[in-house]
Amino acid sequence: MPYRATRQEIEAFEADGAVLLKGAVGPAWRERVAAAIERDIEDPGPFFHGYEAERRGRFHGNLRVWQNDPDFRAYCFESGLPEAAAQFFGASKINLLYDQLFVKEPGTANPTRWHNDQPYWPVRGWQIMSFWLALDPTTAENGRLEFVRGSHRWDRWFQPEPFGRTVTRSYDDNPDYEKMPDIEAARDDYEIIAWDMAPGDVIAFHALTVHGAGGNLRDDVRRRGYTVRYTGDDARYDTRPGTAKPLCTDALEDGDPMDCALYPVVWRREAVAAA
Repeated sequence: MPYRATRQEIEAFEADGAVLLKGAVGPAWRERVAAAIERDIEDPGPFFHGYEAERRGRFHGNLRVWQNDPDFRAYCFESGLPEAAAQFFGASKINLLYDQLFVKEPGTANPTRWHNDQPYWPVRGWQIMSFWLALDPTTAENGRLEFVRGSHRWDRWFQPEPFGRTVTRSYDDNPDYEKMPDIEAARDDYEIIAWDMAPGDVIAFHALTVHGAGGNLRDDVRRRGYTVRYTGDDARYDTRPGTAKPLCTDALEDGDPMDCALYPVVWRREAVAAA
């Protein structure tokens, strides 16, 4: 069954840009995702972008993994998250944008720099969001996510930057973007929200919400995060400079709806009504 967002959760998402969904993903899906993560670590897909550990540990990253593993694909298409996205948007259709892994092994001190996501992606529109699933207990000690409350409504796009030394190249400069302020050095100037998470908890957040995460400073707990991003009715393909090359496609032109093999439709209201 799809997760049924409450009115309070939808209002919090709209006002704050992020909301915790307790117990949104059950044990059967968690087991499938966890097994798929181990397969990807053992044999990474083509868009692997692991980050060099600062001192010890390992930071495994990958994206578009749904195209290489049937359990990731099933989760993206069948877990109920597409319908949950439609609830937050009030949308009539939902497209899969892409999925992504963020695995910080014990002792991996690498922080995730402050950023907002949409400047990295070749898409424009308002109905764009992510669902970040915790596979491990996640606290401030092992790298929980933090969000600047209400920052999705700043109407500010920050220049994409790499998250450390990776196997991928840097991003092209976009003259319409600005440099991300040093939020970490001025935390008291912002209202920062965060939640401890249990396995199966999900954070839903808007594509423009500014967020980051600490390193995994624990020696006994992993921090496996798996994120799926979806778009709604108003999303359009955008060829602006600065976006991630692995997310670009020749199948769409600037301004096209996000309907293609790379960005498949995964939910339609009319199909659900007919069923």
